[in-house]
Amino acid sequence: MFTRAIVRRPSPEMIHGISTARLGLPDPGLALKQHDAYVRALEGGGLIVDVLDPEPGFPDGCFVEDVAVVCEGVAIVGSLGALARRGEQETVAPALARFRPIAHVEPPATFEGGDVLRMGNLFFIGLSTRTNPAGARSLAAILRSHGHEVRIVDCDIGLHLKTDVNPVGEDVLLVSPYFDLLPEFADFRRIVVEDDEAHARNSLWVNGTIFTPTGFPRTREKLERLGMPVMTLDVSEFRKLDGGLTCLSLRF
Repeated sequence: MFTRAIVRRPSPEMIHGISTARLGLPDPGLALKQHDAYVRALEGGGLIVDVLDPEPGFPDGCFVEDVAVVCEGVAIVGSLGALARRGEQETVAPALARFRPIAHVEPPATFEGGDVLRMGNLFFIGLSTRTNPAGARSLAAILRSHGHEVRIVDCDIGLHLKTDVNPVGEDVLLVSPYFDLLPEFADFRRIVVEDDEAHARNSLWVNGTIFTPTGFPRTREKLERLGMPVMTLDVSEFRKLDGGLTCLSLRF
């Protein structure tokens, strides 16, 4: 069960954020309304949400999940793989330090939280353009020192591991067709989301409720078959920056 989350409001500077989506520039005003709805949804799921103000100079700063990995005994703060985003962690780390001891992964090792997926005591770390082998090894060593199992997975076909793989139950994953075939995930029940609804792979499971992005009816139908509440949230403006529902919060 999650009890808290940390989020950061989007800023007008988000129009300068990193993107490969080719969906146009985000509307900061609409993004702020969508973000407020996201915060209310987390609160409705039982979380106390700490909302950080935008950080000048960091147009992608609302994607706080990338800054750290949080488990029971530690918050591990990384050096982000995107050079333009390095420094975002400087204001998130103090917020995390209220609740966890802080460990750091320093450059040239890099990792981003979007490449880290947790299933119970098992953490998957994806190697990507944002998480390099040194970062994966450093992160894995800290997690193992706190009693966790770690598996490192090559996921360089997408931006992040959680672009294509996300938990929607204790032993259930939403996956792309490619990740459905990987032996690393063979022990889990897998729900395949085809490429025409690829953005819906980044759904968020919080305290028994599944949050899924608006506009992907076939994925929602599959999720409803799991027998849990399913809530749709509009994150269209964050999608324009390659972001999704998991990216917008650090949950612990």
